[in-house]
Amino acid sequence: MKNIGVLISGGGTNLQALIDAQGNVLKSGRIVCVCSNNADAYGLERAKKAGIPTKVIRKKADCGGDGDEFSRRICEYMKEMQVDIIVLAGFMAIFGGELLKEYADRIINIHPSLIPSFCGEGMYGLHPHEAALKYGVKVTGATVHLVNDVVDGGKILMQKAVYIEDGDTPEILQKRVMEQAEWKILPQAVEMICKGE
Repeated sequence: MKNIGVLISGGGTNLQALIDAQGNVLKSGRIVCVCSNNADAYGLERAKKAGIPTKVIRKKADCGGDGDEFSRRICEYMKEMQVDIIVLAGFMAIFGGELLKEYADRIINIHPSLIPSFCGEGMYGLHPHEAALKYGVKVTGATVHLVNDVVDGGKILMQKAVYIEDGDTPEILQKRVMEQAEWKILPQAVEMICKGE
């Protein structure tokens, strides 16, 4: 059984999908901690309700804006909690340094588009959905990938397509991509990594 650490910044809907998947889709791993860079993230409440330990580490307030220190502190907490695999579930911060080295090929991210479309620097939250609608693509979706030192540039583990419908707004599309793609493939991909596939 692998120990999973989840990094979040906001509402924690992907975290909830992972919590709900434990024991059915997610059988080879268990969430042992949740860490956020935002003290007000609702995802922290979701974790507490599920009895999962939480910690807040903020880049500016706790690390003086130092990216290396931010990475080091998160890495320290993950090691302290004996985490084997890290999942970024709506984590809105870029990190590198020690965390990336220590957990190479063991950090997973979910991105709300079919990489290589609508990804990279600045493509987070509603931005990928706005870009997909502006470009006029008929199909979008979500991608689970390994994290490396290029934003959204790591090896793709799993993708799921979602059709764009007439009248979609970025908000409507975001919700559909979450429900039809993100919440399904994230637990599947985490299980795959936990099993060593």
